[in-house]
Amino acid sequence: MKNFVVKTIANAGALAVAIWLLQDITLTDGSTGRKALTLILVALVFGLVNFVVKPIVKLLTLPLFILTLGLITLVVNALMLMLTSWLAGVLDLSFHVDGFWTAVLGGLIVSIVSWALNVVLPDED
Repeated sequence: MKNFVVKTIANAGALAVAIWLLQDITLTDGSTGRKALTLILVALVFGLVNFVVKPIVKLLTLPLFILTLGLITLVVNALMLMLTSWLAGVLDLSFHVDGFWTAVLGGLIVSIVSWALNVVLPDED
């Protein structure tokens, strides 16, 4: 359970950094508390998308992983971020990613920051 909480916090932090750095990734809610709650909910959706959808997409694109020496990972991460944005819209959360190239850069930022936070934060079960 603790590992789930740590990964959710790491995802929320990584998404917050992407929102802060890129103007086309937005989180538009009123108060700071509402933004924090929305960010946690978006991090949960993002974690669910990465847990359920990403392994299927990786399996289906395995030849492209081999052919591009793993660079297709940037595209897969961008698609996961765009899917999270779409699901957030369906769930009436105020998180939006505007455009594919923004999603590519956002996916790269989220991956790097999430990795760094997972290294720093404890991951005991």
